[in-house]
Amino acid sequence: MARLSKNSLMQGLRGSIGKQLVFKTYNDKTVVSRYPDMSGIVPTQKQKESRSLFKQAVNYARTIILDPEARLAYAAKLPKGKSVYHAALQAFMKKGGVV
Repeated sequence: MARLSKNSLMQGLRGSIGKQLVFKTYNDKTVVSRYPDMSGIVPTQKQKESRSLFKQAVNYARTIILDPEARLAYAAKLPKGKSVYHAALQAFMKKGGVV
């Protein structure tokens, strides 16, 4: 892992380059590391369940965003500047997948 100096051309970069390098930013410092090798990782049953629940939550939030009436209903409940998408995700996750 390498840290980049403040005057580097790479300062502030985020993301990856061709599954070779990853650029991360922590408190105004940019770090470069190798792309993680996740090929040998086997998720636990609990991780699989959590990922499945989150996938369902994303699908639910997308349907809310695409339905103008449901979107307005969510927006009416939210303070100004809050995301309808994130509110729908949160509602789905809090209910444990039942909305």
